[in-house]
Amino acid sequence: MKQIYSNFFFWPVLISSLIFISIGWQMGLTAFFLVVILSILEVTLSFDNAVVNARVLKRMSPIWQRRFLTWGILIAVFGTRFILPIIIVSVAVLASPVYITKLAFTNPEEYGRLLEGVHASITAFGGIFLLMVSLKFFFDKAKSVHWIRVVEEHLVRWGNIEAIEVAIALSLLLTMSFLTHYDQASVLIAGIVGLVLFIIMEGVAGSLSIEGKDIAIGGATLFIYLNILDSAFSLDGVIGAFALTSNLVIIMVGLGIGAFFVRSFTLYMVQKNTLAELVYLEHGAHWAILGLSTMMLANLLVHVPEVIIGLIGLCFVLLSYYSSISERKRKMHN
Repeated sequence: MKQIYSNFFFWPVLISSLIFISIGWQMGLTAFFLVVILSILEVTLSFDNAVVNARVLKRMSPIWQRRFLTWGILIAVFGTRFILPIIIVSVAVLASPVYITKLAFTNPEEYGRLLEGVHASITAFGGIFLLMVSLKFFFDKAKSVHWIRVVEEHLVRWGNIEAIEVAIALSLLLTMSFLTHYDQASVLIAGIVGLVLFIIMEGVAGSLSIEGKDIAIGGATLFIYLNILDSAFSLDGVIGAFALTSNLVIIMVGLGIGAFFVRSFTLYMVQKNTLAELVYLEHGAHWAILGLSTMMLANLLVHVPEVIIGLIGLCFVLLSYYSSISERKRKMHN
């Protein structure tokens, strides 16, 4: 246990503790508690992200795994949770990114309002991208292990239909964009971008693994894919964080610390081969992603609280964990 802590969680615990103390000292007790709450929420609601990341990360070389934890955390904090929302708002309101950046620090309430204004586009992008992630897993014809057997065995058979997941995602997107009370064109375009981006990244990663191209190029492609996946998971959470506070520094620090721990969990699962030992954990994570993507798309019609969305995912992951433990005990006794 001591070795596990030192190898995977020493730096996250040390750095986050120093940041907590610094925030409390510089910004007061309220800011301290907000950062702690946001960090805990990010870890709790993103554990399914860590499981899915582990599946991708084990295909990468050790050097790219380390880069995912070092460079990747900078991208997660400053890219996904700061720069990307600013770019999205800038495009949506046709304003300079410099102006939006100034607005984020000088008038965070107005920035939060503008970010909420592009909520539908972010939701459509993330919802469709994550839907493709889950459907790709369940329709995989090579998948022989099933958790919810009565459902998953039928879904694998559907995988014999070429591009069935694309057809389902497009049909759902068209339906949601037609029924939504948000701007229909924005929802449709954002969803199509998420779909096309997933197809491109899957295609590139697949061709590299099949053709045996340079491992550095393959690692870079998977690195990009993981950060896009993180964006799809996290952008909606950035908007939700404004419900707790409009202070951009607190939001970035809180969500950033959470992201650091999630990535440490991911690396731990890869190096300890957790997915092989807990055979249903990956299934539970993809059911959680399917639930998350469905709820995100449902948000285009009715408001679904982030807490409910997160709890659905957490329940799937916990249930699959206990099922995996039971299956492991059953095999040991046989």
